Amino acid sequence: MALNNKNKQPPIVDPDRNEAAILLRKGIIRRVIIVLAIIVVFVLLQQCLVITMPNEYKVIRQFGEIKSITTSSGVSLKVPFIQDTFSVPNNVQLYDIPISDVITQDKKTMVADSFVLWRVQDPTLFIRSIGGNVTQAESRISNISYNSMKNVISRLPQSEIISGRDTLADKIFENIGNQLGEYGVDMIGIETKHLDLPDDNKQAVYTRMISERNNIAASYEAEGEEEARMIRNETDMSVSIRLSQANAQAAQTIAEGEQAYMEILAAAYNDLDRAEFYAFVRALDAAKASLAGGETTLILDSDSPLAQVFYNK
Repeated sequence: MALNNKNKQPPIVDPDRNEAAILLRKGIIRRVIIVLAIIVVFVLLQQCLVITMPNEYKVIRQFGEIKSITTSSGVSLKVPFIQDTFSVPNNVQLYDIPISDVITQDKKTMVADSFVLWRVQDPTLFIRSIGGNVTQAESRISNISYNSMKNVISRLPQSEIISGRDTLADKIFENIGNQLGEYGVDMIGIETKHLDLPDDNKQAVYTRMISERNNIAASYEAEGEEEARMIRNETDMSVSIRLSQANAQAAQTIAEGEQAYMEILAAAYNDLDRAEFYAFVRALDAAKASLAGGETTLILDSDSPLAQVFYNK
C-alpha cells in the first residue's frame, strides 16, 4: 500500500517554547554552579578552620613538621591542603596496669593490680619522642610502673607490705621519679587496687597465719595465767599479813580487856559490901543457868556455896 506524501505538513516550531527551554537549562546550570561553589567554600573552610576542644592540644603540622600547638580551646586557622592537624589529649588519663606477680624480700609471691593517673605535660616532646601515640605512652608507663613496683616490694617483707599498704603507693611513686619526663608525660599518681596472694598459696598462708595467731594467743594466755598466779600469791600474802596483824591486835585488845576486868574485880573484892553484892549477883547468874531447859525447881544442899547466898544463918 503506497503512502501519499503530498498532504504531509512540515513541523511548526514555537519560538517561545525554545526560549523557555534555554532559560531552564541556564537556571539548572546556574544552580549547579552555586552548589559547587558552596561545596568548594565549605571544603576550604573545613581545611582552614581548626577547632580545639577543651580536653585536647591541637597540633598543626606542615609536611610532617610541627608548626604550632594550640593549648586553649577555640577556633583558629591553618593553610588549607598544605597543613594538617593532630590532636593530643591534655586531660588526666587513667591507665589500668595489667595484673602481674611480684616477689617480696622474704621470697613470697604476691599479685599486684594497680592503675596510674597521667597526663601529657609537653605535647611537643610527647609527639617527637613517641609520635603522640597514647598506646605507646601507656606501654612506657606500664613498664616503668611495674619495674618501680617490683623494686619497692622486693625490698620489703610480706608482713610489712600487708600492714603498710597505705604508704606503699607513695613509695612506688617516689621511686618512679621523673622517668616519664623524657616522653613529655607527667605521672600524677599510682594506686594499688589489690595486692593479694596467688590462689594456690592462699590456703597454706592462711593455715600458717592461723597457727601463728594460735601460738601468740597461747603465749598471751600463759603470760596472763602467770600474772594471775602472782597476783593471787601477793593477795594471799597480804591477807595473811592482815589476818596476823588483826589477830595480834585482837589478842592485845582481849588481854587489855582481861587486865581491866581483873583490875575491876580486884577493886570490887577490896570493898566488903561490893564483894558481897558481887557474890550475890554471881549466885543469881549460876541459879539462872541451872534452871535452863524448862526446869522451875532448884534444889540446893545447905552446905552448897550457892545455898549460903540465899540462906541467912
